[in-house]
Amino acid sequence: MPFSAYLNSKRDDCRALVEALGKHFAFVSVLGTDVSATVIRADRKSSAVQDGRGECGFVVKMHDGRSFFEYSLDDISGDKEALAEKIVAAVQVDDSLKGRMISTAALADEPLKEDFARESDFADYSDEQLLTLCRELSQELLQKDPQHVLNAIAMIQPYTVSKLFVSRNRELSQHYGWANGYLVVVYNDEKLVQARHVEGEDHIGLIIENLRKHTDGVIDLARHLTRATAIEPGVYDVITDSSISGLIAHEAFGHGVEMDQFVKDRALAKLFVGQYVASPITNMHDGAAAAHSVASYFFDDDGVLAHDTQIIKDGILAAGLSDLASATQLGTAPTGNGRRDSYKRKAYARMTNTFFEPGQDKLEDMIASVKHGYMLFETNNGMEDPKNWQIQCTAEYGIEIVDGKLTDHYVSPVVMSGSVPDLLKSISMVSDNWKVIGSGMCGKGYKEWVRVSDGGPNLKVRVKLG
Repeated sequence: MPFSAYLNSKRDDCRALVEALGKHFAFVSVLGTDVSATVIRADRKSSAVQDGRGECGFVVKMHDGRSFFEYSLDDISGDKEALAEKIVAAVQVDDSLKGRMISTAALADEPLKEDFARESDFADYSDEQLLTLCRELSQELLQKDPQHVLNAIAMIQPYTVSKLFVSRNRELSQHYGWANGYLVVVYNDEKLVQARHVEGEDHIGLIIENLRKHTDGVIDLARHLTRATAIEPGVYDVITDSSISGLIAHEAFGHGVEMDQFVKDRALAKLFVGQYVASPITNMHDGAAAAHSVASYFFDDDGVLAHDTQIIKDGILAAGLSDLASATQLGTAPTGNGRRDSYKRKAYARMTNTFFEPGQDKLEDMIASVKHGYMLFETNNGMEDPKNWQIQCTAEYGIEIVDGKLTDHYVSPVVMSGSVPDLLKSISMVSDNWKVIGSGMCGKGYKEWVRVSDGGPNLKVRVKLG
């Protein structure tokens, strides 16, 4: 699928608006977005193709040497001088606020003109073809264990992104797609449980292939979960799967190093840059260019090219994640993490692909090293307190380890909690395998949702479970 024809037709309008507003502001940029999203779903009783979270519109960002201003609109057609005057009038600052505005350095606007694209196979599959596939997968799951499978859901969610960024010296465009696939079974064998399998790729053909391979696995997991027990609270040696490693990364030094929180003194991490916060074998990254997943883009919503930022290097907190505004206020270079819920929303410093680096240990050796503990699987949810460095991560299930071997005893759900530095400093082994999973979205607090991924290798940690 090609870059948005609509945005292509608006290039001249964007340049003209930048020029008109440039008479009033030291820096001006226009971001145009055209995002299409579809949810294709089938279960026992119904199937449908529905719209997802698509959008189409523009946001103007301006800087007057002291502060940033933003203005969103659906269209930028018509008289640009008149539109510029309307925008200028709308962003006038009341005199009572001027004393609270922070002076910032001049913004760099280095010349660059480039069109970026990532190939996908989305055009090879019609909605009807994908709906038929979801129906077939749902029926296959239902027929595997008709006595116990109450419902089976198969879902594919493709979305495509086109964005155009124009400033005085830059004109960038990007086009890419991503899709997630899901298998979910509702299973009843004296206890009602839900089990799932998730895939993510920029090629739908790969998602279809992988979903077909995992129909037996999701049924088998559901059977085990009906027999799962509650865990006895305590401190245990724990091996994490990639999704739980990613959840730790996301909650430990994800939001806590988003540097708009540094500006507001809402993150303890601000005081510990350059200090040990984790075991010396711990390395963590974030960046749209750091991995290939759902949050991989070519430039952020501030027009900053994608980065690979090393957050933790050999146990030392090395860097945070910034949008253009927070980087300007702190006097640092932006890291390409300026992201918006939509063109109608403000840009914030946000995570992208957040993960631990692989190490040198073999998973089988890690499991063998545990006298009694658990291996935890599948992200459920998590929370963090960036001001006090407390963390809570929930796994869908764990498997007990006894005398260095995985047993057939499942526990579910499992909540991991404690101090971020205590947890990260307890990392004693890091596997040599590695995976990043992009299946969900992350909010800034309770809103401002963007797509993120996280993951990494298996970790051995010592932590409180309950």
